[in-house]
Amino acid sequence: MASTQDLKRRVRSITNTRKLTRAMELVASARLRRAQMRIEAMRPYADRMLELMAGTAQAAGAVRLPLLERRENVQTVAIVPVTGDRGLAGAFNAQVLRRAFAEMREAQAAGQQVRFFTSGKKAQSTVRFRRFDLGQSWTGFSDRPAYSDAQAIAHALAEAYVNGEVDRVVLVYNAFVSPLVQKVTVSEVLPVSTELLEGKPADEPKHPNILERLLPVYVETELYRALLESAASEQGARMTAMRNASKAAGELIDTLTLAMNRARQAEITQEILEVVAGADALTQ
Repeated sequence: MASTQDLKRRVRSITNTRKLTRAMELVASARLRRAQMRIEAMRPYADRMLELMAGTAQAAGAVRLPLLERRENVQTVAIVPVTGDRGLAGAFNAQVLRRAFAEMREAQAAGQQVRFFTSGKKAQSTVRFRRFDLGQSWTGFSDRPAYSDAQAIAHALAEAYVNGEVDRVVLVYNAFVSPLVQKVTVSEVLPVSTELLEGKPADEPKHPNILERLLPVYVETELYRALLESAASEQGARMTAMRNASKAAGELIDTLTLAMNRARQAEITQEILEVVAGADALTQ
């Protein structure tokens, strides 16, 4: 049985850990509220962009544009896993990477090559560690992505697609449902699906060049939306993970405290027995 001093040290150590996990839970909760506000502000803009795209596409008619060109012979698939820059968020990063690698295996089974374009240090380090083909990577903004970050990723992906370096671009990220639920989502961002453009005709400008300008903006918007969804999901996952860690630490402290009390009682009982034995020896 561990001594009372050993148990005290363990209780003190776990108590300090619980203070840290509680602080991280509070920070994640505050960041989650801000991330939710950004998503709520972004979603109407993304929906309006899609409506604008649909109306403009129908007004432009049969226009051949590089980002709409669907290639029959897909040789290289670009997979874009969106993860965080840090851990301590439960299965948040692992489930995105697991799904991204499943997409990789499906593509390889179809005889296609795979190139990764990663967002977040966790995706970057994992892809490099496994020595997969890494085209480009972006880090440092998973907590609070800016539109310029989405622009940088979208520009690199569009350039690779137009130049024929990749024939299909798949985005894998956590969509925010609630602080407790993050849904892994797979979205094909390039080529832009013509089904998305089959909306109700709207009173939009009829110049065909407008659609050509809107397509890159649409890709940027989809990337930005995914980054915001991922940021909120990360904070929700971290808040939940830290809450569970604090709860587990509390239960362990209770168990160790009970063991410590029992050890102290055993020590006191032993001391009493020794005193009684000594007194009996003196009276004899």
